[in-house]
Amino acid sequence: MIDTNIHSSRNTVKRFILTGTPGSGKTSVLRALADRGYDVVDEAATAVITQAQERGEAEPWSQASFIDEVVGLQRQRQTRASSTATGIQVYDRSPICTHALSVYLQRPILAALSLELNRIAHEQIYERQVFFVRNLGFCEPTAARRISFKDSLDFERIHEESYRNFGYELVDIPAGKLIDRVDMVENSISRFVLRTPSGGENGAHLRSQGTSEDQHSQE
Repeated sequence: MIDTNIHSSRNTVKRFILTGTPGSGKTSVLRALADRGYDVVDEAATAVITQAQERGEAEPWSQASFIDEVVGLQRQRQTRASSTATGIQVYDRSPICTHALSVYLQRPILAALSLELNRIAHEQIYERQVFFVRNLGFCEPTAARRISFKDSLDFERIHEESYRNFGYELVDIPAGKLIDRVDMVENSISRFVLRTPSGGENGAHLRSQGTSEDQHSQE
């Protein structure tokens, strides 16, 4: 395992995104990385859904405030996790996923999400290499995940389009044994960290929300 406390010359945190369609096994990969000593940040959308369902809301994603709540929790977790951290962090999803979710739900790109997309671009919050965990060939529903496998494939496609449109480089993590997927992520992180000792590729050099053609088409 690589040293997860490694510093770049800019003394910044290297934040990698782990994403994929619901039911892809992404969270299992994240938990395994945590077991190997990585600093991980859990998904915000699942937390928002779970908390709302505990209050008696059956389908929180149908509420007008849902996207804003997800964006707010994502930013809160990112800034809190980064306030004292150094080294490597792995995030379960990002605001780019929330953009994909808005597109999937056929929602407009609202102000809170637009501002957060601009912030992560301007501040180069995340590494430009994103780990895209591919579907397993099925999708098991849960209380927070009510989506068919067919719809999950549409969601996967929209996620991929959003990340590519915002200038990220996708690193495919294909279906396979959990240990093999985790090894692939860890080996890739090691390679990316070693190839950017000066931090020259740290963060994604993205188009801002105000200039992305994809975003304009959804407003």
